[in-house]
Amino acid sequence: MNILIYEDDDKLRQSLVLLIDGTPGFNVVGAFQNCAHVAAEVTALKPEVVLMDIDMPEVNGIQGVEIIKSRYPRVKVLMHTVFEDSERLFTCLKAGADGYLLKKTQPAKLLEALKDIHAGGAPMSPGIASMVLATFHRLSNEYNLTLREKEVLQLLTEGFTYKAISDKLGIVMDTVASHLKNIYQKLHVNCATEAVAKAIREQIV
Repeated sequence: MNILIYEDDDKLRQSLVLLIDGTPGFNVVGAFQNCAHVAAEVTALKPEVVLMDIDMPEVNGIQGVEIIKSRYPRVKVLMHTVFEDSERLFTCLKAGADGYLLKKTQPAKLLEALKDIHAGGAPMSPGIASMVLATFHRLSNEYNLTLREKEVLQLLTEGFTYKAISDKLGIVMDTVASHLKNIYQKLHVNCATEAVAKAIREQIV
C-alpha cells in the first residue's frame, strides 16, 4: 500500500515515516510539511492513501483534501490531527475525507486504520465517532433502518473495522457486507463517509 504523508511537525513526520515504512505491506512514497504542491505530488507519487494533518502553513489539510478529491476521488484520505471539535471534523468530511484519527492514537491502531481505509472502511477515533452517532441515529429513524442495520452502522461510526463488526456481532463478514449494502441503499449513498456528509448537508445535526 502506497502512503503519502502531510505533517508540518518535523519530528512527528519522521516518526510516522519510520513507523509506516518499516511495517510490512506499507510503502511511504513521500512526506511533506504542507499541501502547497499537493496536486503535483499526488500526480507524481500515486499514493493509495494520504495521511493528512489539518493545521499546516501555506496550504492546510482541509484545502489539501479538497484538491486531492477534486482530481483523484479514489485516493483515500485519513485525517491525522489533534483537533477534536465537531466544526473541523464536519468540515473535513464535507471536503471529502474518508476517516478522522486523533494523533494520540496508538501506533498499532494507526496502522490498522490505514489498512481499514484502504479496504473501504471509514475509521474514526472513538471520541470523534461519538460526535456523529446522533447523526446516524437520526438517519436511521428517517430512512427505516432495521435494528441490526442500526447496530452495524453504530459500530462503524465508533471506528470498528468490518472484521471487528463481524466479531462483535457474531456474524460472518459476508453478512456485515450485506447489511452495509442495505444501509447505503436506504441512505442513497455509497459509503459511511457519504452518509455523514449527507446528514450534514441536510442539517440533521
